[in-house]
Amino acid sequence: MSIELNEVSLSYGGDELVLDSISTQIHDGEFVAVLGASGCGKSSLLNVIAGLLPPSDGWLQVPDDGAAFMFQDANLLPWLTAAANIELALKLCDYPAGQRAARVRQLLELVQLDHAGDRKPHELSGGMRQRVALARSLAQDRQVLLMDEPFAALDAITRDMLHEQLHSLWAATGKTIVFVTHNVREAIRLAERILVLSSRPGRIIEIRRISDTLRNDPAHSVALADELTTILRREQMKNDRVDQL
Repeated sequence: MSIELNEVSLSYGGDELVLDSISTQIHDGEFVAVLGASGCGKSSLLNVIAGLLPPSDGWLQVPDDGAAFMFQDANLLPWLTAAANIELALKLCDYPAGQRAARVRQLLELVQLDHAGDRKPHELSGGMRQRVALARSLAQDRQVLLMDEPFAALDAITRDMLHEQLHSLWAATGKTIVFVTHNVREAIRLAERILVLSSRPGRIIEIRRISDTLRNDPAHSVALADELTTILRREQMKNDRVDQL
């Protein structure tokens, strides 16, 4: 089942419009990046899709089982091991008790952390904590995975590694992924389609489809990155002017 948004708007009270008439369809199994400058409403859009915020206007349709959410911060419980953090998600989803240990091992293997299940968060690197958070999101076994700038705080080498792992996981699981980012190259590297939001209030101003041919062609991918960066800079300048008023 696809995700469909029809003229979705969001305001935080009064006349402060955050999202304005967002209409789009995200197909089952698609990887979509939502790209925009800071403050344009990207995270708010993700919260609306997740059901955490009701739209002020318009309507949306999401799969009946809802969506799993992965945040920028891993938010692991510090007193639990990596395995126990994942198991907690299984418990909350009423996963059969006798099958949890095997499922935790499977998820740790999926994110290449089968050697680190007994470690606590402070014993893990930033990239490893994010992989535990990813495994915890996958433990919810939802078709839709919403990701809010999950790799923004990581160094470039770790981020590149996690890009490869995420793309492999997406190919293996067939999940629908909506990935919020302000990093143009990250969006091009990961997504099949990019939705570019305007400055506040957020509207869809560009939709770009990313083929494997384009992604693997350095000249074309750099040219597209330059073009999208120019759009984001223009929109950020609009945001800055509004903030100064």
